[in-house]
Amino acid sequence: MRSGNLPILARMPIKNILVIRNDRFGELLLNIPALRALKERYPESTLTLAVSPETAELARCIEYADRVVVWDDSFRKSLRKQKFDICVVLNPAKDAHWQAFISGIPIRVGYNRKWGILLNRKIEDNKGLGLKHEIEYNLEPAGLIGAKTGDKGLSLGKLPAYGGPGYAGAVAVHPYTSDPVKQWPLERFRELARRIADELGLRVLIVGQDQGADGREFEKLSKNIVNLVNKTTLVELAQILKQCSLLISCDSGPVHLAGAVGTRVIALFRNDLPGKTALRWGPQGKGHIVIEKDKLADISIEEVLDKVKNIRYS
Repeated sequence: MRSGNLPILARMPIKNILVIRNDRFGELLLNIPALRALKERYPESTLTLAVSPETAELARCIEYADRVVVWDDSFRKSLRKQKFDICVVLNPAKDAHWQAFISGIPIRVGYNRKWGILLNRKIEDNKGLGLKHEIEYNLEPAGLIGAKTGDKGLSLGKLPAYGGPGYAGAVAVHPYTSDPVKQWPLERFRELARRIADELGLRVLIVGQDQGADGREFEKLSKNIVNLVNKTTLVELAQILKQCSLLISCDSGPVHLAGAVGTRVIALFRNDLPGKTALRWGPQGKGHIVIEKDKLADISIEEVLDKVKNIRYS
C-alpha cells in the first residue's frame, strides 16, 4: 500500500532528512544503496543517519551519511528542534514511528506495520517472503519519495586507513552466526581452517564479534591460524577484511562487511527456509561464491575446500 501525495515534494525545500536504521550492522550495511539513492535524489540536503550505539562507528564510514547519531533518549527529545523535513524509518519500530509523528516531521516514510498508521508514505512489508534481495527491499521506502539509484553496490567510502598488523592475502573465517538455523557445524569450520592453514599454507584469521564464543578452539590447530574473535571493533574488522583475499562465512554481518570493502566471499546458505536464503541475504558484487543446500549439514568440508583452492591469492 502506498499513500500520500508525491507531487507535494516538488513544492517544498528538502533540507534535512532523517534515516533511522538502529539494528545490527549487517542490516545497516544493506541499506547503503538506499542512502545513496536519497543523496542522489536530494543532493543539497543534510542526511542524518540514526543508528544503534554498537554500529555508530561503522556508520560514520558510510559516505552518504552527512551526520551519524545514536538513536537514544537524548536524540529523540531533540527531534522537534532539529526541523527534519523527511524521516525514513528503514526498520519498522513503534518508537521510531511515534517519535517522528509527535515531532511534527512533515513527511514520514516506512513500512505499514508497528504503528504504520503514523506514517504518511508507506508500503507493505513483504520481506519475509524472500522474493528478492534485501537491498531491493530496502530501496522500496526510498522510492516512495522519488529516490532511486543505478548503483546497488555496498561501499565504505570513509573507512580510515589501517594502522595495525598486516594481514595481506590472508583467508578470514567467520565461524559463528546469531541465528542457530544458519550455523554450519563448528567442527567443520575447525577442520576447514586447519586444512587451509596446513595444506594450502595460507594464513587464516578467525574473526567475529560473538558474546558466546572466543575462538580459542581454533588456536591450537595450526601455527598459521590467528584468533581475532572479539579482538577488533567493527571498523577494525572492516580494515582487516579489506586486506584479506577471502572470507568464508555462513549468513552473517561479516559477509556484507567484506563485500563493502571489496573482499571476495564464500558464503554457506540453506535454501529450505523462505526469507533466509541467499536470494535475499547473499553477498552482493562480483566474484562471490554461494554454496546453498536444503541442509547446511549437507555441505561438506571438501566442497568448500575445493572452492578455496580455485581462488587466486595475492
